[in-house]
Amino acid sequence: MIASKEELYLKCLDTVDRQIKKYQNEMDQIKESMENNDAHTDYDEDDSKGQLLGDFEKYAEYLDNSRKMKEKLSRIDKTHYSEVIDFGSVVETSDNYYFISVALGKITLDEGSTVYAISTDAPIFKEMKGKKAGDKFSFNDKEQEIKEVH
Repeated sequence: MIASKEELYLKCLDTVDRQIKKYQNEMDQIKESMENNDAHTDYDEDDSKGQLLGDFEKYAEYLDNSRKMKEKLSRIDKTHYSEVIDFGSVVETSDNYYFISVALGKITLDEGSTVYAISTDAPIFKEMKGKKAGDKFSFNDKEQEIKEVH
């Protein structure tokens, strides 16, 4: 058995918060570089300004996506347990554990177990949605059994 749903939720929230901080720091550094470039009169740096602006926009998009993930995570009821797989469920299959939340991928918990944080857009979620413990589904030509839904 994996750790509590709340511990898993907090681990995901921490991961998203670290992403937000990382992207914000990258944007701050780019902004500073762009401001420093403006102080120079050497126009050979125009290409680097364009690159910096492109990078800034890229990190702005990453930051926006991470903030949306955090907002989506906040909608999970950490105390609600359902027999049917849906958003917020922790699912144990014959192969892995999944947390139906946001697309963060592999999350390693403090005691060492691994859970895959996936979004409701993930193809595997579409196969398991609405199923219960004991049901089976097929994904990537492999049949899996749902052992438990937390």
